[in-house]
Amino acid sequence: MKRGSLRLRLGLAAAGLIALALVLAGVGLTLIFDRVLDARTADGLDRTAKLIAGQVALAPDGTLTLPREPPDSRFFAPYGGLYWQVDQQGERAGGPALRSRSLWDRGLGTVPDTAQEPAVGDLAGPDGGTLIAVTRRVSIPANGANAALAVTVAEDRRDLAESRATFLRLLVPSLGALFVALTLAMSLFVRRALAPFRTLRADLAAIHAGTRARLPESFPEEVRPLVADLNRLLDAQERDLERARTGAGDMAHGLKTPLAVLDALARRTEGRHPALAAEIAEQAQAMGRQVERTLARARAASGGLRRRACPVAPALARIVGALKRLPEGEALRWEVAAADELAFPGDEGDLTEILGNLLDNARKWAHRRIRVSGGIVGGEGRLVLEDDGPGMSEAAIAGIARGRRWDETRPGTGFGIAIARDLAEGAGARMQFGRSDLGGLRVEMRWPVPES
Repeated sequence: MKRGSLRLRLGLAAAGLIALALVLAGVGLTLIFDRVLDARTADGLDRTAKLIAGQVALAPDGTLTLPREPPDSRFFAPYGGLYWQVDQQGERAGGPALRSRSLWDRGLGTVPDTAQEPAVGDLAGPDGGTLIAVTRRVSIPANGANAALAVTVAEDRRDLAESRATFLRLLVPSLGALFVALTLAMSLFVRRALAPFRTLRADLAAIHAGTRARLPESFPEEVRPLVADLNRLLDAQERDLERARTGAGDMAHGLKTPLAVLDALARRTEGRHPALAAEIAEQAQAMGRQVERTLARARAASGGLRRRACPVAPALARIVGALKRLPEGEALRWEVAAADELAFPGDEGDLTEILGNLLDNARKWAHRRIRVSGGIVGGEGRLVLEDDGPGMSEAAIAGIARGRRWDETRPGTGFGIAIARDLAEGAGARMQFGRSDLGGLRVEMRWPVPES
């Protein structure tokens, strides 16, 4: 894809938006995971607090007892990451507390009382870390009265950080894979969305090639106004070209009568004023050649977008057949090989005049052999005409000019190749001159072939 491609721009924009959405989703999922992890941890700590609160008792001497401690091994390892502590509240506040072995010689504290039971918050850990803690306040019977207790269970947040790191190790590759999948899907979507424009381009190429006159109406609703405008433009251009063609033809035909009169006057005065008659005849012929060239250029300019592609092989066969019947043509060896699929991007009249002028020029200069080859090479139509005549030097080829006679000993007007080149360029073809390996002139025409 090229730098200015709409598909590239849309693809990059879509990829950027997908990446931004996934980053925001990753941040949101991480926050949600942290909330859920804290809630599940607090719920587990509260269940342990209830278990302890259901077993704790107050001895007659005022000390707290716990017949059976929670079975988790972390409660028994010093600074094991999981801790519990039971404190006396109310009138007995400050009495001896009951704590897990994992606290070793440190106290745990309690979470400040809140309206919601149990109270959940953060406390400082015995080894300097941060704990997530749950404190449940309960009352138990003791010596005919109720004793207020605060049961606190806490877990080191570093254990939660490991769970969070594991989650992120899974989340990041998953989001990366999702980014690739969504980008590919968006690329396919963009390609599908731009398909009507590729179809439009192919239809325009078909109009350029002459295989279609108008754009079809079978486009999506969003593209149909553009297609309608292009069809109106084609119609307007066709009308303008037809007016230009008609005007050029009228002008040329309007000059034919005065030229015929001048020619008749030249013949009439030839006996009495031969020099004047020759000059009038020469000027009339020059004007006639200009008229002929003007008509050819009008036809070349009228091709536009509506020209029709013309098969090359039948036109070649017809012109070569006609030239072979001429006195100089029947003695020549004609080698013609043109692919059947080769089509010239112009109408049959233009192709006939181009080939007629070029082949007639080759017939005049060839000694014994003329070779014509054509085909499709590298996405281009190519037609090569060569002869074994004297050829031209590189300086002479570089100095080719329209209407210039290169050898006055041969008949001709000097406009044949100029007209052929005008018609070829009008059809979108390039014409190059060079020396053939046969020894004579080599003329090559190339033109783009639209993709099928």
